[in-house]
Amino acid sequence: MIYWTVALVLLAYFVTWFIISTVKNNYGLVDIAWGLGFVVVGWTSLIVSGQLRIQTTIILLFVSLWGLRLFWHLVKRNWNSPEDYRYVNMRKSWGTTLVHLKAFINVFVLQGVLLFIISLPIMHSFTQATTGLQWWQLLGVMIWLIGFYFEVVGDRQLENFKKNKQNKGKLLTDGLWSLTRHPNYFGEAICWWGIFLISLTGLGNSWLIISPIVINLLLVFVSGVPLLEEKYKEREDFKVYASKTPKFFPIIGKKGL
Repeated sequence: MIYWTVALVLLAYFVTWFIISTVKNNYGLVDIAWGLGFVVVGWTSLIVSGQLRIQTTIILLFVSLWGLRLFWHLVKRNWNSPEDYRYVNMRKSWGTTLVHLKAFINVFVLQGVLLFIISLPIMHSFTQATTGLQWWQLLGVMIWLIGFYFEVVGDRQLENFKKNKQNKGKLLTDGLWSLTRHPNYFGEAICWWGIFLISLTGLGNSWLIISPIVINLLLVFVSGVPLLEEKYKEREDFKVYASKTPKFFPIIGKKGL
């Protein structure tokens, strides 16, 4: 029941964002919808199941904090900004026919499907909520807190860096950005490993690992790290930065482009 209800709610949610993005002629606004979508999944699961125990309370709290923070961060950055270059390039590749339909399927439906898959631990926890916490769930809480710290502080450091006009055209290479070239993406990935562990009630639920695996693959190989690395790879200052700073995993991660 929860899974089908969430799927229908997500469909309506992304149709709404498709309409908003079409009106504003900016498909990049789908990025704003991403974080808030997980909050929608969490609260829909609660309403359908009515199960608010310690496990589901922690997951709902963490997902709400993470999603609302990311939502507001991207609203401030993207709402009145020009369409992101990724979506501009997509428009060019689509040609001039059926552009809206291609956008709906390739951007909004695709993100809805990915969001649903990554949200599986959230939904599943509301179907089999436990009254206590196991040691690995407590470990998941600590891992989530570390990930949230990296994402929030990394974004804040970058935001403050860009506000300083003297830094225009420069790269941020200190703070968390000296430990990894993508502390915000690393933090997001770690958060979902934490959610997975908190949702895990036994080996029978181990299939939920698909959630952190999918978000890690997306961030490291598809939509996160590769696009930024490609954007800066020809810059000499970035080559120096990349030669001494891990690409993703802090401190001990692989360096280079």
